[in-house]
Amino acid sequence: MASGWALDLGTSNTGLARWDAESHRPRLLELPDICRKPSGDDHFEAPRLIPSATEALPKDDGGFWTKMGRRPFWLKRRFWGKHAHIGRPALERAESDRRPAFCGSFKSALQRAPLKTLASLGSEQLSGRDVGQLFLRELFREAYEQTGERIRELTITAPVDSYETYRAELSGICKRLGVKELHFLDEPVAAAIGYGVSLKDRKRVLVVDFGAGTLDLALVDLSPRGVADGSCEVLAKAGRMVGGNLVDGWLLDDFCKALDYRLDPAAGGDQAFWHHLMLVEARRVKEAVFFNPAETFSVTPPEELALFEARLRGSPGALRFDRDRLLKILQERGLYYALGGCLDDCMEQADALGIGAEGVDEVLMVGGSTLLPDVYLQFEERFGRDRVRAWQPFEAVAYGACAFAADTFSQSDFIVHDYAFLTYDPNTHDPEYTVIVPKGTRIPTKVDFWKRRLVPTCSLGEPERIFKLVVCELGRPDEGGDRQFAWDEGGKLHKLGGKGGTEILVVSLNESNPTLGTLDPPHSPRDRNARLEIAFGVNADRWLTAHVQDLKTGKVLMADEAVVRLL
Repeated sequence: MASGWALDLGTSNTGLARWDAESHRPRLLELPDICRKPSGDDHFEAPRLIPSATEALPKDDGGFWTKMGRRPFWLKRRFWGKHAHIGRPALERAESDRRPAFCGSFKSALQRAPLKTLASLGSEQLSGRDVGQLFLRELFREAYEQTGERIRELTITAPVDSYETYRAELSGICKRLGVKELHFLDEPVAAAIGYGVSLKDRKRVLVVDFGAGTLDLALVDLSPRGVADGSCEVLAKAGRMVGGNLVDGWLLDDFCKALDYRLDPAAGGDQAFWHHLMLVEARRVKEAVFFNPAETFSVTPPEELALFEARLRGSPGALRFDRDRLLKILQERGLYYALGGCLDDCMEQADALGIGAEGVDEVLMVGGSTLLPDVYLQFEERFGRDRVRAWQPFEAVAYGACAFAADTFSQSDFIVHDYAFLTYDPNTHDPEYTVIVPKGTRIPTKVDFWKRRLVPTCSLGEPERIFKLVVCELGRPDEGGDRQFAWDEGGKLHKLGGKGGTEILVVSLNESNPTLGTLDPPHSPRDRNARLEIAFGVNADRWLTAHVQDLKTGKVLMADEAVVRLL
């Protein structure tokens, strides 16, 4: 088996994953000294991701062995000394004092201008290449301390539109850090593997990458041969310069207006300090109202930073913020207009190739900003619930790259939710769900994958003429705690499992058309004999099919006909 080490290098957060042979699944490596939230159990926080932030340390710090560890010969052989603060410690240090040696992100510079100066140590200028090497060196060092294994073989994901210089820069850095075998994997391929898309046949996949900095859409063609090489063909793409960081700024502007503060981060000093703290608070409040009705914005600068009129009125105290207000800000600032325009641009290019919306096999949502209100809804309305995979936006790319690195990703398609039909207890009238297709089921199945004889319920106490079954999707937490997000019929986000999460989310799929046959003669409520034999199966296109026979008359009411499409 290959090493199974994979790196998803992000603009704001980075994930280092390793294949767990015991559980036969990928795991994000938890590095408690640098990750976002050590031992965090709230998976909305993406606790095991590492902020892509770096603060370089002076070269004369750390003594003799640290200096020796910077020399090229030893750099690839030993982790002597600490050369930089990275991840959470780098961000925390920047909150109190933004030093010239600090760099909040380096990926975009590494892609487009690797020699651009991003930070400085005294008179020494640090380029994107320098910062990237410091970050990866410290990341590999932390991984070694946690596992005792030095990374010698690594798979790194790369944007499909990245220039060869980006891969060349990462290749050079990794070689200097002692990585002997380096493989690159296109991010859409990694996302497809991470979301469990079957790649045994050619697929057209729309990847929605909506993170902290940008919104990028790419419609790609995935072929078995291309996937084996870690690459894909881009059919259409579009992007906008909008992301979670910009949204945080919009919220901060709204808060400052409500509180009568005008903070200019370029002014430095107290203004820059409080602007940073309030921006962090704006992000927290934004994420909180994804699930909660309202949240309190509680970080308030000293009164001397407020406008004169505000000082006369006195402090307004804490500011309450709710989901409706977030939606209003997003609408007024044009987020949904930009999102719709970006999708239209991408699909217009696809239309020119003869590929309409019906030609898109899967839609994959990656990046934390896909969890913003009504973002999922736009794609569900365009492509249908059965094609949108969105439950692990933080981990899908890293997990897919890890499975690829370990050469263990499956080419079989499978069902990712439990599916059940709804009945009611005759005594308590409580809903009951009978699972007919459990998650993990490999498809296609036999046409009689689930087969039973049923007695019509005659729920109103009257003879039953119309045989109905409501089929439901049951969203549950995965055993590994990885799949944490789901959306109800109205497009509202829910968190499954974890801290404050829902244990099960029930979504009715055919409530508007639940009829599976007509009983002639009607079934009497006094007749407790089985009247119907029903068999469910799932075909290769993920349609749930039903075969229904009336045992009283011998008539076939449905002959392996499609009912609903599963995910």
